Amino acid sequence: MRMVIAGGHGQIALRLERLLATRAHEVAGIIRKPEQAGDLRAAGAEPVVLDLESASVEEAAAVLEGADAAVFAAGAGGGSGAERKDTVDRGAAVLFADAAERAGVRRHIVVSAMGADPDHEGDDVYDAYLRAKGAADAYVRSRSALDWTILRPGRLTNDPGTGLVLLAESTGSGAVPRDDVAAVLAELIATPGTAGLTLELIGGSAPVAEAAKSVATGGR
Repeated sequence: MRMVIAGGHGQIALRLERLLATRAHEVAGIIRKPEQAGDLRAAGAEPVVLDLESASVEEAAAVLEGADAAVFAAGAGGGSGAERKDTVDRGAAVLFADAAERAGVRRHIVVSAMGADPDHEGDDVYDAYLRAKGAADAYVRSRSALDWTILRPGRLTNDPGTGLVLLAESTGSGAVPRDDVAAVLAELIATPGTAGLTLELIGGSAPVAEAAKSVATGGR
């Protein structure tokens, strides 16, 4: 299977690329900076240089042509202001969804954030981030041509993954290693019964594959 990951140089994305490559999938990662290409190749992914803040839907759709699944894992990142939260965490996510639809790629996974809500109140940059993520999620949910799943991890850590998680529509607050987020994403891609679900993720007691299967009955 061919997978295309937006935000291909992100910490979760690089982990996911390694994992998918070890499972013999063909993986392409979209990056903004050519100097990031070596890290993607080391992870077993094909680097594709494209700035989703300025790209057209047609340009992004060309990258997605022939893919079996698309994963939006891009983000403005720490240190960015409210404006970039909107242009990346909302705008690029919307463009990527439109491009997937244009390219006929139905399976669509979004890495969102716990607490994402387009109506979230507050004036801090993090509040703007949650609004941007929430608006992007709402847009993706409106696209009937996409078999979407939205994943909202809790507080991210770089601790080694445990392979044990809590994955549900509502989990409560908690932390989760980025290793385990990547493992869950790989499982969601392979579990079409999770389409149509918005899921929260924290560390827990269920093996990743079991956790994905346990929620799959709610898919459309």
